[in-house]
Amino acid sequence: MGHMLWSHGAARILALLGALGAVSLAARATAAQAPPPGEPAATVCVDPDWPPYDSLDAEGNHEGIGADLLRLAAERAGVALTVVPTRDWNESLAASHAGRCDILSFLNDTPQRREWLVFTDPLFIDPNVVVTHEDHAFIPDLAALTDETMALPEGTAIEERVRQDFPNLRIVTTRDEAEAFALVSKKKADMTMRSLTVAVYTIKKEGWFNLKIAGQVPGYENQLRLGIRKDKEALRERLDIGVHAVSAAERARIANSHVAIKAQMGIDTSVVAKVIGVFSVIVLSNLFWIGKLRHANRRLLTLSRTDSLTGLANRAHLNERFARELDRATRYGRPLSLIMIDIDHFKRINDAHGHLEGDRTLVALAGLTRANTRATDIVGRWGGEEFLILCPETDLIEARNLAERLRQAIRKHLVLDGEPTTLSAGVATLGPGDTQDSVLRRADEALYRAKNEGRDRVCTSPS
Repeated sequence: MGHMLWSHGAARILALLGALGAVSLAARATAAQAPPPGEPAATVCVDPDWPPYDSLDAEGNHEGIGADLLRLAAERAGVALTVVPTRDWNESLAASHAGRCDILSFLNDTPQRREWLVFTDPLFIDPNVVVTHEDHAFIPDLAALTDETMALPEGTAIEERVRQDFPNLRIVTTRDEAEAFALVSKKKADMTMRSLTVAVYTIKKEGWFNLKIAGQVPGYENQLRLGIRKDKEALRERLDIGVHAVSAAERARIANSHVAIKAQMGIDTSVVAKVIGVFSVIVLSNLFWIGKLRHANRRLLTLSRTDSLTGLANRAHLNERFARELDRATRYGRPLSLIMIDIDHFKRINDAHGHLEGDRTLVALAGLTRANTRATDIVGRWGGEEFLILCPETDLIEARNLAERLRQAIRKHLVLDGEPTTLSAGVATLGPGDTQDSVLRRADEALYRAKNEGRDRVCTSPS
């Protein structure tokens, strides 16, 4: 018998996706250190059918990534372990709740589980991905779906969280991972959501190459920990020490050893090579889609913060940046000023030349404003023909001089039918006890004073 590990390229792809991490196989053969005198071995309940993370073989031996990680962490914490066999994960949860197990292996921290458990820091972090049939469309946002079904193993943290976060989806529960994948493969469910490591393992093992990774939900990572009963707080503290003693290199080696393709001698190696080739294409394709999803999410974030006409920060983004700059200036006693500007007689431009010319004027003003402010200034469209400039590390005199330079640049370079376009500006600086609203209000009052005094001028508001 021989073993043929996954191709090096495919393993590196998974490493880039953050799916890999576990302990050396040598840890499996290392006996746990003896517990302190008089202290019995800690009892452990596991998921008996969750490869490659956790499983129990016919003799009740604990195997998998989680098994090796738990053994190594327990060894380094000086904790001896005894596995309590169960038929499924729900029975393991019930046994833990009833006090028959001190430890639950390899699980996510959820509000429901915190009712009786405390948790170590993560042993293994693995992204969850949305798996669909190969002809299903790419899924940029689960919340936007309607009338779609997701198959999930019953009693898992993912089932609990998806029900809460995505009530638009119909959840179909299954006994295990394999059944969930089978429903999607046979188009009896639209999708499932599982960890990338489990998805890779199951698709390979069952040969479901008609499945693909169609999306990833930000923030939906498996942070797999050890759950310890609340009445065993000292045990949690000791195991946490063991968890921290497991190195990143040890975590990486075990994943490569468990996520492997096994081939018996005598099998046509060309067939195996084809399977590996097909699977590598699937992984590369999925990497492309995940990259595309991340790019789309970044694009959506940019659009949500940007004024579509001028390309400047929009009001929501200005408010966000203003809050951060205000907090920094207040905390460290640094100056912060605002300039609020408004195009004079903008309605006349729209009425005389049309709204298209009005839009061109706003775009031109945005470009001139960017060109005549500093790299540290934050420029945005506040609304209509009003613009706001946040000026960190700038006192009232410096901000007024900046506003005056901008007023002159607009007058000189923004000319329509031989007439210069002018603006009015109000300047305010942060004072003791000021809030975001109070500084904005004083900048706005200074702007309207500039309007009332004849326009085409800069007025200031003392702090």
